[in-house]
Amino acid sequence: MEHSLLIEKAKEASTHSYSPYSEFKVGAALEDENGNVFTGCNVENLSFPAGVCAETNAISNAVSVIGPSLKIKKIAVYTPTESLTTPCGVCRQVISEFASNATLIVCSSEGSATTEMLFSELFPSSPAMEGVKK
Repeated sequence: MEHSLLIEKAKEASTHSYSPYSEFKVGAALEDENGNVFTGCNVENLSFPAGVCAETNAISNAVSVIGPSLKIKKIAVYTPTESLTTPCGVCRQVISEFASNATLIVCSSEGSATTEMLFSELFPSSPAMEGVKK
């Protein structure tokens, strides 16, 4: 899938965000190695640690359908903000369970140019980098 289509899916997912506390909407869309696309949005909770980030939500949706064999080809993250947002530390760790060094991370927002990077650039010391995966 083209990056622009994956970004559009992430943008659409952000409109479903439940973010009454931060008012920070995030959408994510991932494409697996077979071309399947899964989306997710952030879902906040008054008890801060109980919330779910968009990237984790998309991955959970994918695993719910595909199972633990999920392999992420690329993932797009969208925020309707002026500046780009990259996945948080927890999301980087969750992504690392299903990513490879070559997994493409695409970040997009309303105000900045889209950027892309390999997962190995986003999270250089991850288990994906060191071949620790099961």
